[in-house]
Amino acid sequence: MPSRLPEGSESAGLDPTIRQAEARSKGNVMIIKTRAYPRAGLVGNPSDGFFGKTISFTFKNFCAEVVLYESPNLEILPSSKDHSVFTSVRELVNDVRLHGYYGGIRLLKATVKRFYDYCSAHDIELHDTNFTLQYKSSIPHGVGLAGSSAIITACMRALMAFYEVSIPKYTQANLILAAELEELHIAAGLQDRVVQVYQGLVYMDFKKELLAKRGYGEYENLDPALLPSLYIAYRESLAKVSGTVHDNIRERFDRGEQAVASAMLYWAGLTDKVKTYLLKGRKEEIGDLLNCNFDRRRKIYTISPDNLQMVEEARLVGASAKFTGSGGAIVGTYKDEKMFTALKSRLGKLKIKVIKPVIALPNTDGVI
Repeated sequence: MPSRLPEGSESAGLDPTIRQAEARSKGNVMIIKTRAYPRAGLVGNPSDGFFGKTISFTFKNFCAEVVLYESPNLEILPSSKDHSVFTSVRELVNDVRLHGYYGGIRLLKATVKRFYDYCSAHDIELHDTNFTLQYKSSIPHGVGLAGSSAIITACMRALMAFYEVSIPKYTQANLILAAELEELHIAAGLQDRVVQVYQGLVYMDFKKELLAKRGYGEYENLDPALLPSLYIAYRESLAKVSGTVHDNIRERFDRGEQAVASAMLYWAGLTDKVKTYLLKGRKEEIGDLLNCNFDRRRKIYTISPDNLQMVEEARLVGASAKFTGSGGAIVGTYKDEKMFTALKSRLGKLKIKVIKPVIALPNTDGVI
């Protein structure tokens, strides 16, 4: 089969990164390596699943990587998260609590199925060459950094390159969501998938009318240089299985509970305000808005003491703090290096890791 890359792959979120590093031939066997990154919800979350607005960013301190190469049979290889040999019953139970019963192989299977269904529905003929898929991920698991959708995003990129299929970015995000929500019944919204496909700093408007009319929202890449100094902190002991539900917010939203509906509108307004501040160069003012985001969340969600402690300890040194996603990790602003050092010291005593996120820019570093 040809080793060239699909024309128009820029619209699929593959160019120029694939051109930089590539699907490449090794002898007669094509080897494709793709990468996707964790995301942090800067503001607006958790309103993305409720027709709200969010701003999020991807960062490349960690990544999910997929390798695809030609093989006689179609095979999906296990990673370290899919092992079935344990030293004790306790180790098995801890593994299940962290990764669930199925690990990451199910993510790849669901992605392949959704990709195939999309191609069939659009009369895209796929060649008959089989492949082997393997994945690995350094993204801290289950702490609200969208590690599962990063694996699916990397897999989707590999399939598009292998079959030379271009898919618009907004459609990619929908397919990735469908793989999780419809195939695997993992509770999920569009935010993670959109920002991981588009990469960088992304403003997202999931207005109900837009989704009903065309099936996707309004997505806009913003300049990451507009951001203030950011940190991300996470505690791996708070990891949970992806999609675990701790609140009945969906039920309360669907029945029109005023407190929940008002919170979603509030977070959408905060998102627009943060966007305005960024564009006007008022980045030093957004920390207070991030705090407001979490404080409103606390009014309608049940926050565990350990998660709440992370936020409160970060704020004690003067940093702002809110969840990156559903808990386990926080994101916020800090004033200067002195404050960052104090933040690392204070949270470090609680075995909470603190990093400075390196933004994964749009159309870069997606494929290696």
